[in-house]
Amino acid sequence: MPSPATAVPPPPTQLKRIVAASLIGTTVEWYDFFLYGSAAALVFNKLFFPGSDPLVGTLLSFLTYAVGFAARPIGALVFGHYGDRLGRKKLLVVSLLLMGGATFAIGLLPTHATVGTAAPVLLTALRLVQGFALGGEWGGAVLLVSEHGDARRRGFWASWPQTGAPAGQLLATGVLSVMTAVLSDAAFVSWGWRVPFLLSGVLVVVGLWVRLSVDESPVFQAALARAEARRAEGAAVEKMPLVAVLKHHWRDVLIAMGARMAENISYYVITAFVLVYATSHTALSQQTALNAVLIASALHFAVIPAWGALSDRIGRRPVYLLGAVGVGVWAFPFFALVDGGRFGPLLLAVSVGLVFHGAMYAPQAAFFAEMFATRMRYSGASIGAQFSSVAAGAPAPLIATALLADYDSPTPIALYVIVAALLTLVAVGVARETRSRDLAAVDGDAVPGGGRTAGPGTAGPEGGASSALPSGGA
Repeated sequence: MPSPATAVPPPPTQLKRIVAASLIGTTVEWYDFFLYGSAAALVFNKLFFPGSDPLVGTLLSFLTYAVGFAARPIGALVFGHYGDRLGRKKLLVVSLLLMGGATFAIGLLPTHATVGTAAPVLLTALRLVQGFALGGEWGGAVLLVSEHGDARRRGFWASWPQTGAPAGQLLATGVLSVMTAVLSDAAFVSWGWRVPFLLSGVLVVVGLWVRLSVDESPVFQAALARAEARRAEGAAVEKMPLVAVLKHHWRDVLIAMGARMAENISYYVITAFVLVYATSHTALSQQTALNAVLIASALHFAVIPAWGALSDRIGRRPVYLLGAVGVGVWAFPFFALVDGGRFGPLLLAVSVGLVFHGAMYAPQAAFFAEMFATRMRYSGASIGAQFSSVAAGAPAPLIATALLADYDSPTPIALYVIVAALLTLVAVGVARETRSRDLAAVDGDAVPGGGRTAGPGTAGPEGGASSALPSGGA
């Protein structure tokens, strides 16, 4: 069995092209997704939910924001299933087209003043398409890199698609910041908010050009060939990747879901809810709040590969646990600094929060990929990552805004983040370290009783599966 220490890495130029394709695609997807979140905090309450109390309008706006998260698990199921059967690359192209098309269409939507209640309905429908596409994007992007990359530096290389989140946040916040700076409030609300959404069309063309130029994952191709050979020999194989995941990796799915609680909740409090809190509870302007998130997102982008590289040296779990502890400890200082009503403390609050977030987000790609066998890896990683988003990221801005409306204090929101951090500490604490696993060692396509060969749990600690059958325990 090959080990990470002896595995031959792909040529550097090929690996960099794969990383670039994944990074550009995830950047475009996250740009689209975060653009909606920022617009929900700044203008959608006025354009699609007029006549409401300002805070109630914001709540309704964030509710449509949360709807996108509800569609992400569906996207994870559909894209995971076909990604494990047809390949990673094909599904990544589809996800990019869906996300970009929905975002471009939002930029063309009529508002409530033009078509009445049809406006929020159309907005919600397009948000569902965004969520569906993003539910399939993440798993495919990180697996394409993880399954191509040098096993000894998998944490570093797989962390680059993760930088698509801050890069997308950077682009979305940057474009909005420019628009609010050069336009009057009236012009921005009237038409300026549409420009960032329409720009998505250009980004999608670039993303497709790069993504279509890369090869399919060699690990997946090898696993597919083995499965076809077994079928030709009459051996039984798993028909549904989802069924295989729930049968053999159910505990890994639960661990992944728990691991995302602090990562997801803290991120949306730090980057989306802070726009509401800073502008409604301090003297800070929208422009100042956007600038702080913009600068902090650049720092976030820079630290993610560093955390990923550290996870290659000391393991995924120690780095992840450090991040969870960090966001929990930082919760109260975060709001204390924002309450100061000055740009410097606000920037410090968001920056430190995102550095701790990066310690969870960076190793997450390799960590989740290493939990699952090849022919169920897209499904397993996507389900674990996206199902948690319904309980974590989806309601985070909504819950934070509701807590602020009820208590007029940041204390309950800080406690909310701390509880999420504790849940993540428990989940990651009971997981096994995955850093040394060889993704190519197992394909997980054979079924018990049907001549399983090197399936999940049978290859030992280096075999890319974290659980022994049939319990799926880790």
